[in-house]
Amino acid sequence: MKRLLPILLATCAPLFAVERPNILLIFTDDHCEQALSAYDPSRITTPNMDRIANGGMRFNRAYVTNSICGPSRAVILTGKYSHLNGFVRNGNTFNGEQQTFPKLLQKAGYSTAMLGKWHLGSTPTGFDHYEVLLGQGPYYNPPMKFRQEDGTPATRKHTGYTTDIIIDLTLEWLKEKRDKDKPFMLMTQHKAPHRNWQPGPKYLNMFDNVE
Repeated sequence: MKRLLPILLATCAPLFAVERPNILLIFTDDHCEQALSAYDPSRITTPNMDRIANGGMRFNRAYVTNSICGPSRAVILTGKYSHLNGFVRNGNTFNGEQQTFPKLLQKAGYSTAMLGKWHLGSTPTGFDHYEVLLGQGPYYNPPMKFRQEDGTPATRKHTGYTTDIIIDLTLEWLKEKRDKDKPFMLMTQHKAPHRNWQPGPKYLNMFDNVE
């Protein structure tokens, strides 16, 4: 089965109308092409994500550099093939000392944040703020590593459904925690729908009568 990680890149300002647009990268896990109706409406309808695709940029000819979970993330961060960035398989540890696009944006005056699934074994670098799952992370009540005010990492446990928690952390950073005097780059990275496929409580019985 072909495994893709569809990514919609949304800017919160017209891309060519301002010198430094805000950047929001929404990353989901283990999606095939038919998971977004903007690409293929044959299985599911996703009107909110389609709205982002219609108002932003949609990649129709994007090729997978490495389709495995952790390595694909390392490729996106560095722009380098896996044998060059050093993260060739899950279980490796990402070398955060190497150049990444968040570091370049930091140098260009951006406020940067990483929220959700990291899965690279190391502590995120190049981000003014982060709160990430430990490893794959569970679907319920996840412990997460976060950046304290002094820059050191610590861990705290959240209560609730992981997808909802990541969204709440995203909105909190956008509305309250980011430096609003700077443009921002935010990576919101979800665990879902990676196995073992546990839905949120309100959806547990949603498809009981659907074949």
